Amino acid sequence: MTLQTLIVLVLKISIFLSVFALGLRATFADATFLFRRPKLAVRGFLSMSVLMPLLALVLVMAFNLNPAVKIALVALSVSPVPPIFPKSARRAGGTEDYTIGLLVGTVLIAIVLIPITIELFERVAGVPLHMSAQSIATIVFTTALAPLLAGIGLRAVASWFAGRVAKPIGMVATVLMILSALPVLFVSVRASLALIGDGTLLSLAAFALIGYLVGYFLGGPAPEERSVLALATASRHPGIAVAIAHANFPEQKLAIPAIVLYLIVCAVVTSLAPKLMKKTRTPADPIGQAAS
Repeated sequence: MTLQTLIVLVLKISIFLSVFALGLRATFADATFLFRRPKLAVRGFLSMSVLMPLLALVLVMAFNLNPAVKIALVALSVSPVPPIFPKSARRAGGTEDYTIGLLVGTVLIAIVLIPITIELFERVAGVPLHMSAQSIATIVFTTALAPLLAGIGLRAVASWFAGRVAKPIGMVATVLMILSALPVLFVSVRASLALIGDGTLLSLAAFALIGYLVGYFLGGPAPEERSVLALATASRHPGIAVAIAHANFPEQKLAIPAIVLYLIVCAVVTSLAPKLMKKTRTPADPIGQAAS
């Protein structure tokens, strides 16, 4: 077994355990939350699956970006939220039911939406793209749905056991993720430096910031739901984005570093944006009134 194969295996295990630990704290009612809240579902769909691909299309066609950056933007714009998104959403004040519901909803719709959206990208922007629904379904099922449902099922039959093992499993998942991510980040960050310039950082930052603002304004009247949808709209599943990029452009070696660069930029933007929003909001909170 090569070092690269071992790193990928450890990363997959860490993602599985992380989502499994999340499921141990959730219920089936959480997973189906958006199906019972059509208004929230429509806002999430519009924010993540309509406006963000349109934004990516504008950036790809309007600016003379590196081809790898264009590929990264297209792949990221159609990807669902990452499996570890609920942890970030919880820190942002999101409720368990809305956060889990958003995760389940986005990965389910991705199976149908991603092939359709990249087909539109191909026709409008002239970028040759292809990704079958079956390959997307395999990725989202193994990295998100299967471990989440397994954790929820275990909690349903043995809640006392699930409550006791959720935290230790989550800690093991975090350690494994760090161990697997460090060498990948080290190699990718060095390659990402070659992409800095020619508007790359500005485009990636604009994609993340506009995504955050779109989600925030469409999130509804509840502050915690605005924050969660804002974070979800800006954050994307790197595994699916990498799979799309590799399936369509295996010869483009800078596409993956471009996706890694976006993850870094997005982390910075989503950490600073809430602080800026708090400073610019008035006591009457007109954003919440407009959203309602």
